[in-house]
Amino acid sequence: MRNLILLLGDQLDTAISSLAGADPAQDRILMVEAEEEGRYVPHHPQKIVFILSALRHFAEGLRGRGFSVDYIKLDDPANSGSLDGELARARSRLQPERILLTEPGEWRLLDRFRQRQADWPELTLLPDERFFCSADWFANWAAGRKQLRMEFFYREMRRRSGLLMTSEGQPEGGSWNFDQDNRKALPAGHPVPEQPHFPMDAITCEVAALVAARFADHYGQLEGFDYPVTHADAEALWQRFRQQALARFGDYQDAMAVDQRWLFHARIAAALNIGLLDPRRVCLDVQADWQAGLIPLNAAEGFIRQILGWREYVRGIYWLLMPEYAERNAFGNQRDLPAFYWTGKTRMRCMQQAIGQTLEHAYAHHIQRLMVTGNFALLAGIEPKQICDWYLAVYMDAFDWVELPNTLGMVMHADGGYLGSKPYCSSGQYIKRMSDYCGGCSYKVSEQTGARACPFNALYWHFVMRHREQLGSNPRMAMVYRNLQRMPEAKQQALWQWGEHLLERLDAGEML
Repeated sequence: MRNLILLLGDQLDTAISSLAGADPAQDRILMVEAEEEGRYVPHHPQKIVFILSALRHFAEGLRGRGFSVDYIKLDDPANSGSLDGELARARSRLQPERILLTEPGEWRLLDRFRQRQADWPELTLLPDERFFCSADWFANWAAGRKQLRMEFFYREMRRRSGLLMTSEGQPEGGSWNFDQDNRKALPAGHPVPEQPHFPMDAITCEVAALVAARFADHYGQLEGFDYPVTHADAEALWQRFRQQALARFGDYQDAMAVDQRWLFHARIAAALNIGLLDPRRVCLDVQADWQAGLIPLNAAEGFIRQILGWREYVRGIYWLLMPEYAERNAFGNQRDLPAFYWTGKTRMRCMQQAIGQTLEHAYAHHIQRLMVTGNFALLAGIEPKQICDWYLAVYMDAFDWVELPNTLGMVMHADGGYLGSKPYCSSGQYIKRMSDYCGGCSYKVSEQTGARACPFNALYWHFVMRHREQLGSNPRMAMVYRNLQRMPEAKQQALWQWGEHLLERLDAGEML
């Protein structure tokens, strides 16, 4: 045979480079359900179902186009349990002239297959061309820059793509971003759009039963799985978002509300990350909706910035700095991740909400991740690797290239400010302003110390005080440290001591 083409679980796109020029008469496709991929962190059961079901549906589609697909199921008795183990078996059995593989999206796998190339000269690794910019282009852009700020990268991507640009080469609306218009809390009683549902078909039901048996020890609820696993269903989800939620996405993208999981968010990140949707076409759709007067500019720009800007930026950072980047720990944090991250059993209502819906749906939106669960981990001094592994495990859309820079850099500031110019942290007041979580909480956001006080308050000031040497000269932290300096010494001491008490309780394994 001519080519053996290995397709990975996040490469479910017929336009993927490894399928370019594929001939059903001469080539064969290999697709593998590898137990190792479900276990290197304890992935949420719904995430495993999502990927395996999408993989099986995509294989059926390829067979419908005439391709021969060798599909190795998770419970196949001969399954070695690893991707490279199954590729080795197929190589020995089929003796292909060439083995084609689009570069994996994780350093862990790319490094493994690069090592295989030393023994398998027929193995060819091809670039992943599904992104707006390549790793090489990003490296050239980054060369010689002391700081890689997303805003400047985003402007360059706007120029290169032409998205939301005038014919004179200026940003539409006269501004590169409208983030100041995208920070509204959801008014009480404000209606939110209903989400479409995707009932499990026979393939997904079979996968769910297999996952329930094989990964029963993983955290997260399997019941209630409701995600698109085909290109058609992903398209239906996208079109529903365009029609019912996109116009208000900009206004309320940072809002949080009790028992409102989706609000005005698209929920398409997972579909984008495995190839069920095309990021270029998604951005063009949003631009078209704005040009047609269907949505305001702040919604269009805010959404496109997430895809064209942030998504591309964190991928560029990942490939520029790996593998060393994963080991960074600028604050020297060593505290273990509290057990309530895996159970949701805490008295903090904001954490209950964010973790609870995470365990139930493998989903939380970016502000819940950054300013609730991430904020707490930063203030508490959690070891970066532990919180990074948690995010990678529990979220449907979490793949290492997108999760690691977001968590280690943006959430934990563990790269020393390479990705973000300041730590993204706050007291309970930010959560109060952007949500209705505080109203029914066991703690009082208005109190800073004592048994009834919101833990975020004292932990915030404890963080600010203990990292004064590192952060005191940061211009974006100047106002915070001026406020600290104006604070009476007795109050500073009380906040420090209560922060110490809370951290001691965490170390003792107590629930907050």
